[in-house]
Amino acid sequence: MVDILFDDIIKVDRLDPDGKKYDKVSRIEARSEEYGMEMQLDVHTEIYPVHVGEKYRMALAPSLNLDGTAVTSYFPEGGSKSLADKFEYVMHGLLYKMSEDASGSNAKVVVYMSFGGLQLMLKGDPVNMGNFKLDQRLFLLMRKM
Repeated sequence: MVDILFDDIIKVDRLDPDGKKYDKVSRIEARSEEYGMEMQLDVHTEIYPVHVGEKYRMALAPSLNLDGTAVTSYFPEGGSKSLADKFEYVMHGLLYKMSEDASGSNAKVVVYMSFGGLQLMLKGDPVNMGNFKLDQRLFLLMRKM
């Protein structure tokens, strides 16, 4: 069974909060419903359009294989079943930085991931962030609710 490190419904609160910087990419600000995590995520909106107020299921997993084994090759559409079959938008990247944010009343853990230059910043309670590790390769999966 694949080990999913994060799986929640997110609601897009803002789109390009610092202004549009790239033609085909937008930065979304969102909050997860169950865990209350804050995030900023770059999305290739020419491929996968997103809009303020919409909800998406988002997951982070170390593998797409349903048995949890490492992904070693690409299976074309119609090939082997994978976690990606349940989602519309998939990216593969690296967790390159972890830090602590003690600016508020509660300490938060912040993780930063890069998906070929598209960035994710995920901030949440340390209890919910315990499975993330530096230099971990992860898949980000999204689908509209």
